[in-house]
Amino acid sequence: MTRTKTMAWLGGALYLLAVGLLVGGAPRASGTVHGFGALLAASLLVGVLRRMPLLALSIALFGSTAVVVGPPGSARASLSAAYQGQFLSYLAVDLVLGLIVATCARRASIAVAGALIVQLLVIGGFSHGDNLTVNVVIALLAAAAACTGGLLSRERREHAVALRSQEVAEAVIAERLRIARELHDMVAHSIGIIAIQAGAASQVIRTRPVQAGEALRAIEVTSRETLSGLRRTLVALRQADPGPAASGNQAALAPSPGLADIDRLAAATADAGVQVDVRRNGEERPLPADIDLSAFRIVQEALTNVVRHAGTGRCRVLIDYGDEELRVEVVDDGRGATESSSAHGFGLVGMRERVALLSGDLSAGSRPEGGFRVMARLPLPDPAGVPVEAR
Repeated sequence: MTRTKTMAWLGGALYLLAVGLLVGGAPRASGTVHGFGALLAASLLVGVLRRMPLLALSIALFGSTAVVVGPPGSARASLSAAYQGQFLSYLAVDLVLGLIVATCARRASIAVAGALIVQLLVIGGFSHGDNLTVNVVIALLAAAAACTGGLLSRERREHAVALRSQEVAEAVIAERLRIARELHDMVAHSIGIIAIQAGAASQVIRTRPVQAGEALRAIEVTSRETLSGLRRTLVALRQADPGPAASGNQAALAPSPGLADIDRLAAATADAGVQVDVRRNGEERPLPADIDLSAFRIVQEALTNVVRHAGTGRCRVLIDYGDEELRVEVVDDGRGATESSSAHGFGLVGMRERVALLSGDLSAGSRPEGGFRVMARLPLPDPAGVPVEAR
């Protein structure tokens, strides 16, 4: 930090030295040479400009004015022609002004006003005749171009920052929704089964202890699976800062569920009192991890709704492996949609969100012949180069 500050002050001192040499050391040079020399010397002010923009503008304004009001060379054709070339030194002031407008919004108006006043006063005092109007117009146009460029640069940077902030906010919201869907689909199904099994066990624990023991074992298995799923979700949330312990825990956890686990899901649902007839059509094959997980969660949530709301002891699950899409369907012959089952909860909302993220289609509603039907169509990518989840 100290070295950078020293280099900045050294650059400012060298700029003033260069201006002094231009004004006093080369009196016979033309005004154009003086103007270009001062413009090139302004590059020495980069360090000061980054740390103290207004001070850099003041130094550039002082140096450029010194070049303009310095003694013109004796070999020049006319006084006005000599000064007209020296006005090029003010281009350095305009460049500094543009950078201030681009980076210092609060100080930009003061800098623009001060620089324009000094330039117009000097140009008015050292221009004559028609050159006065031309030089004033050129000075105003140059300052306007520099300020416009700085303003556009600042607006572009602010727009990029706003877009980035919006992207971050949308990513956070999307991640929160994903976590909410995952937790709902995982926990709601398990808690529903646990509640049913606990109720059954409490009713028969004295009269039929064997059946009560089976219900308690089902509760234990479901609880362990739910706990494993929650732990896997927490590990995924901690992956932003992975450590040895997190890596070890992640390796010990089972992979995310998929359609290969439908039979296990059907068995757990049967333990809760609903027999599930699973049918598969087409060629079974590995699927991309996101499609595989989403299809499983859709079936899981649909079976949870059957257990909770359908009032039936049977349902059917169809998994159709098509060439271009995967179709999953859950159909029951229960009481269909009711006000309590359709107007409350986040099950159908979560299913629609999952399907929408995969550019698929979901239909859910009562059947004319009775019962309820959930069907999801998920487009499948081309088989070549499709990453699948290792199992």
